[in-house]
Amino acid sequence: MENNYDLIIIGGGAGAFAAAIKANELGAKTLMVNKGLPLGGTCVNVGCVPSKTLLWAAEVKHLAENHHIPGLDIEVKSFDFERVIADELSLVDKLREEKYKKVLNSLKNVTFKDGWAKFASADEIEVKDQRYKGNKFVIATGSTTTVPDAPGLKETGYITHIEALKLKTQPKSMVILGAGPVGLEFGQMYSRFGTKVTILHRSESILKYADQKLVQKLVEILRGEDIAIELNAKVTRFEKIGQTKKVYFEKDGKEQEVEAEEIMLAGGKTPNTGGLGLENTQVKINDKSAIVVNENFQTEDKNVFAVGDVTALPLRLETTAGREGTLVAENALKDTQNKIDYDTVPFTIFTDPQLAGVGLNEDEQMRRFGVCACRYVGFDAVPKAQIIKRTEGLIGMSIHPETTAIMGVHILAPNAGDLIAQAMTLVTNKNTVDEVINSLPMFPTLSEAIKIAAVSFRKNIANLSCCI
Repeated sequence: MENNYDLIIIGGGAGAFAAAIKANELGAKTLMVNKGLPLGGTCVNVGCVPSKTLLWAAEVKHLAENHHIPGLDIEVKSFDFERVIADELSLVDKLREEKYKKVLNSLKNVTFKDGWAKFASADEIEVKDQRYKGNKFVIATGSTTTVPDAPGLKETGYITHIEALKLKTQPKSMVILGAGPVGLEFGQMYSRFGTKVTILHRSESILKYADQKLVQKLVEILRGEDIAIELNAKVTRFEKIGQTKKVYFEKDGKEQEVEAEEIMLAGGKTPNTGGLGLENTQVKINDKSAIVVNENFQTEDKNVFAVGDVTALPLRLETTAGREGTLVAENALKDTQNKIDYDTVPFTIFTDPQLAGVGLNEDEQMRRFGVCACRYVGFDAVPKAQIIKRTEGLIGMSIHPETTAIMGVHILAPNAGDLIAQAMTLVTNKNTVDEVINSLPMFPTLSEAIKIAAVSFRKNIANLSCCI
């Protein structure tokens, strides 16, 4: 029948597209249904592409003003916030057209429907009063910013990262609620543009999955750029007086307040499971509204799978969602048992310096083994860092206490997101610390930091020459 499909994909982001591409390769009759964010989902529309475009603009501006090179005087004569935003939005339009709309049109076995999808039964969805039957389903509907239930927030007004990417006028001041990746990246970006930024975070620990020594160093660096970061700050209420927005919070048993032109929410994401009709299936969600799946991305309904932000999987990254989408299509259509070893998946916080990591950090190794074979090396020990006058970084490496296989590398440095690719290979292949010591990295590069960290397990690196 015309409305019968081998696979129905609900969503239009990284995970959904990867699943559609793989399903097309397998020759499966596939239906993709999407509503909400335009094709491409978070990444191209309101995530990686636009935010990293603006972060780069902010980094160039900051570097011009803070290069620390004697004898070189650079002046930023003007900064046109509106033009910078317009350039970012233009790139979003370009990549959405090239990487999603054109790609979708090239998938001969995939039909696209624009609309909200709701399960009418375990094997049927409804879209705009039309029903479509599927043998297998993949849910990849993503997540949206969590809005806290606090008095006065709605009346005071707020923005999320979506609005922050397309503001027409730069706010003179901004309060950001949440010190996760979004809060830190947007906080530094807007601060470098010239906005006075205050970040409020409800607990003492931020970026709990990252190495806390590096996190503490990053917070120190951000505070050094005059970004106010208040930890253990429990927001209690909001108030608007004229054009000024006030945020009240409790800290150390006292109520404090901070005011700004704009309030940005960055305190987490809520999976988009509402309105999917999951009650008409056997799919289960947890107390955070995330779909529960097994290691093969399968829900408790054997014919329904889920990937990406909508799930309770360990890491919520665009690259992870994309890989999950590819694997889940094979699992659904070929009954394979593909899975991901999340210990080998890297992450990056795109502040400057960037914070990137893969594998176990010190705390995680202590939890698993009761002992940590760990070393930390400052980037003042890396010649290239001294050359470019960026010695504020830190690298941490953990190895197996018996086999000396590298189990984790965490880096705080310029371009750490690029450097972590090498570390990912080392962790995945279970290379030993001595194998890294015997390697020959290019001199001088920041990537030498990985070898220097490995050498620190065997020697005092202070007694080594540059070209080790």
